[in-house]
Amino acid sequence: MSAPFAFRIDGTDGHARAGCFSTTHGEVLTPQFMPVGTLASVKGLDPDDLHTLGATMVLSNAYHLHLRPGDDTVRTLGGLHTFMQWPKPILTDSGGFQVFSLEGLRTIDEDGVEFRSHIDGSARKFTPESVMRIERNLGADVIMQFDHVVPGQSPEPLAREAMERSVRWLARCRDEFARLCIEDPDVPTPEQALFPIVQGGIHAGLRRESSAAIRDLHDWHGYGIGGLSVGEAKPDMYAMLDVTNEALPTDKPRYLMGVGFPEDLVEGVARGVDLFDCVAPTRMGRTGAFFTANGRRNIKNAQFRLADLPLDPECQCSTCTRFSTAYVRHLFVCEEILGLRLISLHNVHFLVTLMRSAREAVLAGTFDGWSRDWLARYHSKIFTP
Repeated sequence: MSAPFAFRIDGTDGHARAGCFSTTHGEVLTPQFMPVGTLASVKGLDPDDLHTLGATMVLSNAYHLHLRPGDDTVRTLGGLHTFMQWPKPILTDSGGFQVFSLEGLRTIDEDGVEFRSHIDGSARKFTPESVMRIERNLGADVIMQFDHVVPGQSPEPLAREAMERSVRWLARCRDEFARLCIEDPDVPTPEQALFPIVQGGIHAGLRRESSAAIRDLHDWHGYGIGGLSVGEAKPDMYAMLDVTNEALPTDKPRYLMGVGFPEDLVEGVARGVDLFDCVAPTRMGRTGAFFTANGRRNIKNAQFRLADLPLDPECQCSTCTRFSTAYVRHLFVCEEILGLRLISLHNVHFLVTLMRSAREAVLAGTFDGWSRDWLARYHSKIFTP
């Protein structure tokens, strides 16, 4: 678990950091938003689109790819990088969130989780060991531990149970991953980094306990922060990020899982987070919602019927530099697939560019003022036709 992973901090401003995370398939400048390619595809976008808009790392999901086409199939076909034609770094989520979201379709015990596929109802079981095998087969650069996820507003006893189980499962993930690295080295990406996940709900004491227990288990290449943006209030999420910022090592990247609204990215960077992911930009794109510097908009609004300006006049994505909002609205209203694609492309570009701007502000020593101004403008929701 040593080479080739490293994290270099290029600058700080308060708790915000600008860094560089080195992986098997290249470097990732941080802070960075990772587009989500759940099924080895960022919905509606081609890998060339992602390269053009500046993405350097994407996320795929072990649960979904295990169900179809099968992690063994992906391995046979050369691993995720070859399978999806993305040569840059990839991170795979363990599927913990997806499994625990199957309310009524899963049973939890200390060994793992038994569940039924949401596709065909077939019986399946995830354990820390089986998830490590799945993620080794997929061949991402960074793989996440199998953890126990509970709703954001869970009471302390339930959050404690999930946190302590996640730590025990992490030890099993560590041991199985080490075994596989020795006994099964002929995988698409032999050198991978296993990230642990800090749990604890909205309970500061549990977050500190989780962080300490994880640090005692191994010298990890990075840390995931899980169990946030799952129903808790935003101030509670920000408070937990303050706690983890103090509890985690400063010389390793921190990855805030499943968080991707613009304001949360800026608030996260201010609290020491380096990596983010979320399905929001493409999911929202498919419902007509799009980001602008002055807040979120919806393409279905009649005010855009004659709007002869881009979705965001300040944006340099290929949607905004070529098409008017009126045209994109026309496509969306007529249910033309191109409309969904153009909005999704814009939204992903918006978040990737936002993190690039945050990095530049950190390096310039102006992040505090930049973030205050940016958030004030975004929350203003001022409409500029």
